[in-house]
Parts: sequence; C-alpha cells; structure tokens
Amino acid sequence: MVKEIQDGINRQIRDEFFAAYSYLGMMAYFESKSLSGFGHWMRLQAQEELAHAMRLVDFLIDRGSEVELDAIESPRLDFKEMEEKLRPLEVMKIALAHEQKVTGMINDLYALSVKHNDYPAQVLMQWFVAEQVEEEKAAGEIVDQLQLADGDVSALFVIDGRLSERAEVPEDDESA
Repeated sequence: MVKEIQDGINRQIRDEFFAAYSYLGMMAYFESKSLSGFGHWMRLQAQEELAHAMRLVDFLIDRGSEVELDAIESPRLDFKEMEEKLRPLEVMKIALAHEQKVTGMINDLYALSVKHNDYPAQVLMQWFVAEQVEEEKAAGEIVDQLQLADGDVSALFVIDGRLSERAEVPEDDESA
C-alpha cells in the first residue's frame, strides 16, 4: 500500500474516533434534556463510528500497513456554554453537517485509491461511500422532521419516541 493511502486511512481512523466522541457529547446533551430517544440514537451513532474506525484499523493490519493512532480533539461544542441557543434541531443540523464532511473525506480517500490503482482500498471505500449515503439520509430525515415540527413539543416527543426504537446493529453484521 502506498504511504499516501496509508496516511489517509490513518487520518480517517482518527476522524471516526472523533466522530464517536462528538456523538457521545450529543448523547449526553440529549440525555440531560430528558430526550432519551435522541440520546439513544446518538449512542448508537457513536458505536457505529467506533465500528467504522475498527474496520479501517483491521484493513491496515490485514494489508501489513502501519496503524498510527493520532490524538483525538475534544468535540468543538460546549453544550453548557451554548445552552440558551441549542435545541434538538440545531444539534441534529450539526450531526448532519458532520456526516456531510465525512462523506467528502471518504470520497477523497476513494479518489486516492483510484489514483494509485489500489483495488482493495477501492472496495473498502465503496462500502464507506454507500454507508455515508445511509448516514446522511438518517440524519437528514431527523432534521427535516424537526423542521416540520416547527417547535411543537408534542411532535418533538413523537420524534423522540421514534428514535428510541432504533435497533442496534449486531457486531458481526457487515453492514455496520
């Protein structure tokens, strides 16, 4: 594997761990607001991001490449400081924007694997490309529903209840 791809995957590993860390912060925010459905959804998002990071780690190991674990930044949002401004819609917009950013990073890694004719990396990145479509769709639907609710507390609780029903993906499921 060329170093440029190895370095890109190592950056993506760091970014997947950062995403998990960010989702845990969002989970804690929602739980503190007694929105346990939103909290549950974010907890599962964090678990998915950890699984994504491990998929990348395993890929590098399988290819005989070096895994380099960089420092992970703290999530950029201080929910306590932003308390007056933050609402579920704003938090979900942040989550959607993050997923859109990740899509760009995955697309860049895919382009890099094509540039270097690294077919195994292309196959891996194709999985991530498809996963990002799902990730953006899921977060986008919640943003859309919250916008339609337009601050209606009853609608918020209906959405919260629906999000509490999100099923966990089994660890051995290849779609995780």
